[in-house]
Amino acid sequence: MRRTWLAALAVLTGGAATVAGLSQLAPADTPSRPRADAASRPLRWGACPSPAEAALRCAKLAVPLDHRHSDGRTIQVEISRLAATKPGTKRGVLLLNPGGPGLPGLSVPALMKLPQKVRDRYDVIGFDPRGVGHSTPLTCGFNRAQGEMAANPPHPGGATDVAKQAATAKRLAARCTTSRTADLLPYITTENTARDMDRIRAALGVPRISYYGESYGTYLGAVYTTLFPRRGDRIVLDSSLPPEGYDVEALRGQGAGFETRFPDFATFAAGAARRYHLGSTPAAVRTTYAQLAARLDNKPVQGYDGTTFRVVTAAMLRADSDLPGLAAIWHALDTNQPPPGSDDPGGGAYSDNFPAAYLGVICGDSRWPTALTTYQHNVAVDRVRYPMYGAFAANIRPCAFWPSPAKPKVRITDRGPSDVLMVQNLRDPATPLSGALRTRRALGERARMVTVDQGGHVVYLSGTNTCGNKAVTDYLVTGERPAHDTSCPAERAP
Repeated sequence: MRRTWLAALAVLTGGAATVAGLSQLAPADTPSRPRADAASRPLRWGACPSPAEAALRCAKLAVPLDHRHSDGRTIQVEISRLAATKPGTKRGVLLLNPGGPGLPGLSVPALMKLPQKVRDRYDVIGFDPRGVGHSTPLTCGFNRAQGEMAANPPHPGGATDVAKQAATAKRLAARCTTSRTADLLPYITTENTARDMDRIRAALGVPRISYYGESYGTYLGAVYTTLFPRRGDRIVLDSSLPPEGYDVEALRGQGAGFETRFPDFATFAAGAARRYHLGSTPAAVRTTYAQLAARLDNKPVQGYDGTTFRVVTAAMLRADSDLPGLAAIWHALDTNQPPPGSDDPGGGAYSDNFPAAYLGVICGDSRWPTALTTYQHNVAVDRVRYPMYGAFAANIRPCAFWPSPAKPKVRITDRGPSDVLMVQNLRDPATPLSGALRTRRALGERARMVTVDQGGHVVYLSGTNTCGNKAVTDYLVTGERPAHDTSCPAERAP
């Protein structure tokens, strides 16, 4: 599943990926309408909206736009179900979230390929979060170039570039906050999505839900189990954000994550120097990165400028299986050849739903710095601390010009039963270990953490570490967790 998101999404967040495939999603705009006691109505299961969900059954659920006023205006949340394969042994329901924010989740129960032991025990539930996909969707009215810029601003060379980008970010923010769905923006938040999840639980007729979330989905899960500590069953958080969620500091943390993960790629590329010619030592491969980035900043090749090069590298560092493809792209760029996949026009009707929903959540959840000088300072500092990717991650974004959040974010605490399992790679470029450890401390005795000695983003069913995979499967199937935080040693790929 993670490769699906990486192929679909040309990077960006603490979610898994790039915008290309998801930008083709053009959901019907389902208008919000007055509430009519929708929560008490049974779900009406039927065919799902797209062929990708052919194995699933789908239903629409009306939820309050503003959960503080549950009898007011409603919006739609589209949910999917993959029924348990052994209903006689079924434990309950397992909700999935693939991260993002902004990623649709309706197809995930079919794409994730959960182990049969898990499939036997749960009805597996996917959903498009509010603002996303076939749920009531957001738009900013972006064209393709604006949508890409909203998620991936140019790599800044210095303070002047940050000031130039500020003007662009301000225009992009204004497009969102004056769009035809601007009235939804104050309510496209993680807290409201977590409250939607509890509406899903109630509509399914179950007292508790199990949950698996990865990347941004870990923050969503942590918020849910904080708001509803007695309504969770078995909660799995894979590759965790810090307890504040996806804010300016979490984004800057990707500069550190890149530096931690890059040696894995450098070792791979150096070991295949005769094939890719990127350097015969890890240090030489790192030098090649700096040279290629600087060259592409000045003279793009086949649509790859320095920003695209950095962003694609960061995306493909998220999976060991993508390292050969990344080395091939580098080799092509280094020899002025078309990189693999560069002839793909990414055609079809463009939808800006992904960048709009991404901004809606990250800008609406947190207060971002508003002073230009703050971003100029951050870029200067992170260029020195994390020279490979830090300046890009610190650059100013539309969130600097967003209205202040309507209410404070949920504070993650340790109040509630001990029912959370966290799994985390040691060398995660997107959600670094340091942030996950802070979430672990915030959850206290509610959680146990399993750290895995491998690189990449997302542990479960993603890498080759059987110990990490087993920890999650065992917990979902049997409820057994380690008595204390533990670790999984590195394992060689088969």
